[in-house]
Amino acid sequence: MSRRARTGIATAALATATLAGCTSTAPAAGPGDAAGGKPISVRAADDACEVSATEAQAGKITFTVNNTGNKVTEFYLFGTGDRIMGEVENVGPGLTRQLIVEVPDGGTYTTACKPGMVGDGIRAPFTVTGTAARSVDANTKLAEATSGYQRYVTSQIEALVPKTQEFVDAVKRQDVEGAKGLFPVSRTYWERIEPVAESFGDIDPKIDGRENDERDPGVGFTGYHRLEKDLWVDGLQPDSPAIADQLMADIKNLQSRVSAVPLTPVQLANGAKELLDEVATGKVTGEEDRYSHTDLWDFKANVEGSQAAVAALRPVVDDKEPTLGPTLDERFAAVYTLLEGYRAGDGFVLYTQLTPDDTRRMTEAVDALGEPVSQVAGVVTS
Repeated sequence: MSRRARTGIATAALATATLAGCTSTAPAAGPGDAAGGKPISVRAADDACEVSATEAQAGKITFTVNNTGNKVTEFYLFGTGDRIMGEVENVGPGLTRQLIVEVPDGGTYTTACKPGMVGDGIRAPFTVTGTAARSVDANTKLAEATSGYQRYVTSQIEALVPKTQEFVDAVKRQDVEGAKGLFPVSRTYWERIEPVAESFGDIDPKIDGRENDERDPGVGFTGYHRLEKDLWVDGLQPDSPAIADQLMADIKNLQSRVSAVPLTPVQLANGAKELLDEVATGKVTGEEDRYSHTDLWDFKANVEGSQAAVAALRPVVDDKEPTLGPTLDERFAAVYTLLEGYRAGDGFVLYTQLTPDDTRRMTEAVDALGEPVSQVAGVVTS
């Protein structure tokens, strides 16, 4: 997972004090900038995040993010409570990526660059003025797309809860082998809907944070990956049952909150690309499941989640850009065909069994898929 725990105010203040230029130096919006509906440029450096406007009108807002630094970076637009309105990840040095966000409600938001893809990021306030009609209110097919995807998310949560309970129960009765078998299976449902789950900044670090992630003060290493380390490296610990119970409580908390998330079509499109970025930055590198090496289970689940989001939007895509759909079908099929070559029983071979040539082929297939998926947001908002 490349999108990690957000640190607290104290950490953000420390980062501001220790990094030169860690503020937005943007002027207010002017003609031809955000107020005129044109893209807002973002210069994302290793120690600065320069956004060309601090204000935009409600509606579709486009950011063009150029990484001028030496570290891979991310760019976010946060709403209240660090809810992720939109993001682009895995922006390598010298690359430019576009983020399209639908923001129908005026208010105070936050922009953030995250050099190195760690920490709280280099943040600045961003104002959205006025209000705008939601695209789903004006387009029946877009409304059907979001409703259909919401049903998909609900179905995955309904499977995630009992399967995680099975995993938790195995941990608590000290059935190590049983828990190991359930670990990648229970995570499948989480990985399919990760962008929605991660829109709640407080839940994601507790459920899916890794040992070396930055956290708010007092927040420990918990969730799936803490139990993964207990099962594969350290052995079950005296507090492993309590960690398992907390995981279950956090999953149920997620279940109670997901239905209230107001999804937009562009969020679906961005989420589809984010899931492929997750594969590129975590699964193909073996960083995600570093103790169990069950990364290919997560890999497939991320691709499945991406495809579900794209499928929900497909009627709109086919109407507006008929040639894009067949390309998407072909590229998704190519990734699945590649993954099938690494099957082992009901699952997959471990990451440690892959060769450099294997990971190269996976990276190429995901990159090839990511290119047409990245076009979907622009198509559905055109």
